[in-house]
Amino acid sequence: MATRQIAIFVLGPSALPTARKIKDSVGGLIHGPEGLEGADIHFEKATQAMARAFIFAKAVVGVCAAGILIRAVAPRLKDKSREAPVVAVAEDGSSVVPLTGGHSGANDLARRIASATGGHAAVTTASDVVFGEALDAPSGAVLANPDDHKAAAAARLRGEDIRQDVTIYRTAGGPRHLVYHPLVLSVGIGCERGTDPAEVKKLLDDTLVQHNIAPQSIHHYGSIDLKEDEPAINQFENVYFFTAEQLKAEAPRLVTPSAVVEQEVGVPGVAEAAALALAGPKGKLIVPKVKSKRATIAIAQAASHDDLTDPQGRQRGSVAVVGIGPGDSALMTPQVDLELWSATEWVGYSLYLDLVEHLRNGKTRHDFPLGDEEKRCRHAIDLARQGKRVALVCSGDPAIFAMAALVYELIDREPCRIAVEVHPGVSAFQLGSARSGALIGHDFCCISLSDLLTPWETIVQRVTAAAAGDFVISFYNPRSLKRTDQIVKAFDILRPHRRPDTPVVLASNLGRPEEKVRIIRFDQFRAEDVDMLTLVMVGSSQSKAIVRGDGQTYAYTPRGYAKKMEPL
Repeated sequence: MATRQIAIFVLGPSALPTARKIKDSVGGLIHGPEGLEGADIHFEKATQAMARAFIFAKAVVGVCAAGILIRAVAPRLKDKSREAPVVAVAEDGSSVVPLTGGHSGANDLARRIASATGGHAAVTTASDVVFGEALDAPSGAVLANPDDHKAAAAARLRGEDIRQDVTIYRTAGGPRHLVYHPLVLSVGIGCERGTDPAEVKKLLDDTLVQHNIAPQSIHHYGSIDLKEDEPAINQFENVYFFTAEQLKAEAPRLVTPSAVVEQEVGVPGVAEAAALALAGPKGKLIVPKVKSKRATIAIAQAASHDDLTDPQGRQRGSVAVVGIGPGDSALMTPQVDLELWSATEWVGYSLYLDLVEHLRNGKTRHDFPLGDEEKRCRHAIDLARQGKRVALVCSGDPAIFAMAALVYELIDREPCRIAVEVHPGVSAFQLGSARSGALIGHDFCCISLSDLLTPWETIVQRVTAAAAGDFVISFYNPRSLKRTDQIVKAFDILRPHRRPDTPVVLASNLGRPEEKVRIIRFDQFRAEDVDMLTLVMVGSSQSKAIVRGDGQTYAYTPRGYAKKMEPL
């Protein structure tokens, strides 16, 4: 997972000096309006950008009026335990106000910012004001009994004594007894190929119970890179993988080395070595290797939480093949938005990357020209092999005449252990139908007229079958500078099967400022009105065009409900 950063918002150049002080002190990226020099990232509308950062960023800092931040994030306030901290800062840095997330880092962040700007942190959380820290949000630890926090804080405010324990072991707390589990444990895992994930999970759970260890103290998991695609290991979050050479360096510290394991994978013990590699040179095994039928685990404890924050291994690389839709951000799915934010690398055709450039947020761009589809996919896969999180950006839907199938074809020919996910988008035929009415209300198909990858004879067979089958047909890649007659030949095939008044939709630049959608009759079609940016949709024998009271023409294909409908 890409590291989330602090988003620092400014609305104009006068706020930049304070924003730079904040960035120098706490890190992050400066977000500013289009054209503002000195901003790391630019936005079109401030409140939309702030709302998005509230979902995806580590924290949101606005060098602006508090009301702007409040209006931006208020509709998204749901769970205070999971929301990003939000801090408002006066332009001169004199006042720093944590607005939300006081118990999840906002108060500490406000103090650090105030120290950098010479201002005052206006912390209002009662326990913070009295104790100087939030009792339910200790650094590098997890509160085991959050339900008791309110009663304990109230007792503390009344001057009564409360007990606070920091331990990796399961301990019962109470209204005056808060228990904290420090994030200092690492779990190493080894298993046979194809081990049932439930077996590994049960082995871990049983081991934790047997040793009375709190699962909340586990910070991350580790294994050998040969197991990078093993579901039994990837069921856990925050997993790191090590090469055999990296694990072999831990051999002197192993408690139960195995010559058999060393012969098989090149290291005398995967579970113990991975746990120790994660725990750092000062770490120690607290649970040596334990075994089930097909798996092993070991648990190590680091000297401190800081020793676990920069592991030497790498996380599993991934390629998310994402469809950004036709080009309008409003038509992009939230899941695709999340994948774009989470990725460290963006790979794609330059035009498609340009369409989402305003969302890039510091990701590394890897541009490819039109026609380099295989190079594009190979590059994405190669980056993922290095442990990178990659978004392969496609327009429309990535599984419709796009890169998803090619990615799977490549990993089928050259197997690798990276993760691959496909995230759908709104395709051109969906938006074209919606813009013109409901042309795909009944059976439909999509056919590409490009013969660069498919023989023209095969395309003719498919168009002929679709014509005889009476499908609504969406023609992709209908015409280019070199291919001028395929769409003409396609209409010649359709002509015996379509009435002259059959509606035809010509949709160009869908979802973009230059969008143009027209509905014409079949006998009015002219090939010269079409280019590579045009989708041609031809209705079936049942499709109809109607003119409504607003003077606009709409096309639809009835499903057959009229046979059951009562008159209006």
